[in-house]
Amino acid sequence: MPGDRSFSDGSFGDGSFGDASFGDTAGGDRPHRRALILVENLSVPFDRRVWQECTTLRDAGWEVHVICPQGSKRDTEAEAEIDGVRIHRYPLRAATGGPAGYLREYGSALWHTVRLARKVGPVDVVHACNPPDLLFLPALWMKRRGARFVFDQHDLVPELYLSRFGRGEDLLYRAVCALERMTYRAADVVLATNESYRDVAVRRGGRLPEDVFVVRSAPDTGRFHPVPPEPELKRGKPHLLCYLGVMGPQDGVDYALRALAKLRDEVGRTDWHAVFVGAGDTFDAMVELSGRLGLSEQVRFTGRIPDADLVRYLSTADVCLSPDPHNPLNDVSTMNKVLEYMVMGRPVVSFDLREARVSAGDAAVYAPADDEAEFARLIALLLDDPEQRARMGKIGQERINGPLAWRNSQASLLAAYAAACRDRPPVPARGPYRAGKRPLR
Repeated sequence: MPGDRSFSDGSFGDGSFGDASFGDTAGGDRPHRRALILVENLSVPFDRRVWQECTTLRDAGWEVHVICPQGSKRDTEAEAEIDGVRIHRYPLRAATGGPAGYLREYGSALWHTVRLARKVGPVDVVHACNPPDLLFLPALWMKRRGARFVFDQHDLVPELYLSRFGRGEDLLYRAVCALERMTYRAADVVLATNESYRDVAVRRGGRLPEDVFVVRSAPDTGRFHPVPPEPELKRGKPHLLCYLGVMGPQDGVDYALRALAKLRDEVGRTDWHAVFVGAGDTFDAMVELSGRLGLSEQVRFTGRIPDADLVRYLSTADVCLSPDPHNPLNDVSTMNKVLEYMVMGRPVVSFDLREARVSAGDAAVYAPADDEAEFARLIALLLDDPEQRARMGKIGQERINGPLAWRNSQASLLAAYAAACRDRPPVPARGPYRAGKRPLR
């Protein structure tokens, strides 16, 4: 894709990637590079993008540490070493009660992040993943001690604010814009999840194009692959519809439910069962909305489920739903659920968003933005055309295994680290860890 800073001929797992060859090799005669990844909004390895980045860096010879919150049901240990990656977690209560709740959450996260970063000690790279755009503060503290700062922009927080809260460009909006500017200014290099985000980093963030690297999220094809369908998951109906993802104010689950009501009432189709997999701030409200629309018998909400169960549902689904409405954030964001539908060979119905088309191409059909009636009509068309569904599923899998494959993002990630560390000597090895065996403290 134009401007995509990825290099498909890179080699991985052997510690060699041009200038990014930092790891201990051939008896450990090279200095060992250390990276510290900061995450606030998800635990690791639950955050799949961050975990893929961790393992890519590990395979290239980096010693990788992560600081992140503890999960509620998984990733609950304060300290863990998983597949050679050292994870330091802190307790964190999610924000409630408006802006004051977010201030409490972010203040606690920053305090714990600095506390644990002092424990980790000197690093070559501090790699901060937003949101929020506040992690530049501990990153700056480490940068003054010699680290290079890689900003991994998972979300455009100003657009997230506009899309989630609907308050317009008020004082808080101007504040998040200022925090984003400060983060861009502090970073040595920026990782963007797609070309739209890269354009923002250059245009709004004032970054040089050569300092912004596109590292797209991609499903783990080793974990996500189709299994034989299970017709009993359709609850006696000929067809299964599936939604996978977060259920927040900007995620469009309400649009999907209203579209399903139109599919029943206006298109006259009742030959389907739908399952909504995931959780989030609006989960209870969506269950209530489903009841008000009279969909309780045809729609099931599972909450979060193990990957094995998710694969069963996606392998059985006839059509998958991506109902994200058009707003400033969704139009330029890559939806992980779309990529996961594609890796499973499922056809997708989506609203017409810029980055949805970039990701899915002809693996999806597109309703005009926020048009629930057309969304319902497209579902019905796909249910009636199994050959088209199969063609679209094949296109999706080819895209995931080709231009959207993680190997391309691996190369771009390692190139970004090479650029960040250019002309910087490695930090000294610490104690007995020189051979890669220092225990967690």
